[in-house]
Amino acid sequence: MTTTMQTPKDQLVTLAEKQMVTTLIDNEYTPRQKLALTCRILFDGGHDSGLAGQITARAETPGSYYTQRLGLGFDEISGSNLLMVDEDLMVLKGQGMANPANRFHSWLYRARPDVNCIIHTHPLYSATLSMLEVPLAVSHMDICPLFDDCAFLKDWPGVPVGNEEGEIISKAIGDKRAILLSHHGLLIAGGSIEEACVLALLFERAARMQLLAISAGEIRPIPEALGKEAHDWISSPKRHGAAFSYYARRALRAHGDCLA
Repeated sequence: MTTTMQTPKDQLVTLAEKQMVTTLIDNEYTPRQKLALTCRILFDGGHDSGLAGQITARAETPGSYYTQRLGLGFDEISGSNLLMVDEDLMVLKGQGMANPANRFHSWLYRARPDVNCIIHTHPLYSATLSMLEVPLAVSHMDICPLFDDCAFLKDWPGVPVGNEEGEIISKAIGDKRAILLSHHGLLIAGGSIEEACVLALLFERAARMQLLAISAGEIRPIPEALGKEAHDWISSPKRHGAAFSYYARRALRAHGDCLA
């Protein structure tokens, strides 16, 4: 006998959220392993552009974070070859050097205590969209985690190796979790590695959908209230965690060495 067919939507949402908390299992990867998995997941998701792009996550020591070694592609990153660096990009643990463009990550971490992982990449569709100098259009249910949560920097400040770029980018993103950088690429500021990874994948999908849509006609906006509802529904830590675990399982079938 059914008991929920007349239940209001808000109550059904609350019930589902409670069920997710008790039934969805959190992964047990270490931060290093999560970061290495993220590199492989994003590589498979079209975020490869040679040695461009950086992925960082806060480390245990305040004012430090993990990042990949300059000279390695995302498909070569493992838990064992990650670096721990300080805000000046001095290596605290590991061999090699960090990408000098990581400097703006330090600025963003200082400005946003809520951010624990930053992903900056130049994937094909997001980079292509950035050339048009238009914001990301979020007009589909699947990409609503980015609804009213993606900033836009129209003026390109040049390569992000100076402190000026750190100030500009950290100010431009404000309190949002994503930003499209004109003539550059995307940036995700996530509360967790899992969240940042999933949002980066969604961002590139959104850019691809936008380019396809504008080639066929005019993009129609979705109602603001429904967009915010979908944003909050899809953007829970449990859902991001479950999605990350799926992508991790898929990545490990092809990249079993990344947890070394």
